[in-house]
Amino acid sequence: MFIEERQAKILSLLERDGKVLVKELAEMFAVTEDSIRKDLSALEMDGKLKRTYGGAVSIEQKLQMTEANKRRISDVEAKRKIAAAAFQLLRPNQLIFLDISTINIALAQLLEKTSARYRILTNMIDVLVMLARNPNIELLFAGGLLNQSRDGFSDPLNLDFLSHFRPDISFMGTAAVHITKNTLSTNTPADGLHKARMIELSKFSCVLAEERKLNVEAGYCFAPLESVDALITDATVSPALKEKSNKLGVNIISAE
Repeated sequence: MFIEERQAKILSLLERDGKVLVKELAEMFAVTEDSIRKDLSALEMDGKLKRTYGGAVSIEQKLQMTEANKRRISDVEAKRKIAAAAFQLLRPNQLIFLDISTINIALAQLLEKTSARYRILTNMIDVLVMLARNPNIELLFAGGLLNQSRDGFSDPLNLDFLSHFRPDISFMGTAAVHITKNTLSTNTPADGLHKARMIELSKFSCVLAEERKLNVEAGYCFAPLESVDALITDATVSPALKEKSNKLGVNIISAE
């Protein structure tokens, strides 16, 4: 069977079932899983499907992913700078927690290329997919009930799994950081409970925030700012806010 024929059949299966799995397709077409992954990559580049961990879904089935995709393509340069600053804090063989955050996708892109050995704990699918390719990384993944709009897992089963770990350093995204009010907030209680618990369990915790997220509040306050050790941001923070942050015991790391 020609590649074009196989890809046409894959699209036919997607239209019928809404999703396909790499393993099943490889068996069906008697080819390697790597060949199927290349097919799915080509079809995704053509805008005909959306790849997921272990397979793909049809365009119609990915509506719930829209919000996550929007977050990925906003403030790209700011996220890259923040990720680069976060990367400088890492040390080989540490247990590092990366939560559901598009900045952590940028951080995972840096880790993906490293030859140093790291231990990564995450509940975000994109981070899993990227770092699974690097043999130098020991990867621990916390699954559970999938929240596709968040591109990861943030349910009680997932939180129970994460609670058994004591990360050396954790990186948390957030919807809002209010230095003056001493608050960290996000949009959903489930997401907030995960972040608060991992801050509590981590030896060193960092919150990651683009400039637009500073000195505003979202719907659910999950922790005081003073509960974390550092705030990494691309924003130019005024001397007054830096003084306030220092009093809270929070180091502001400038991402330039």
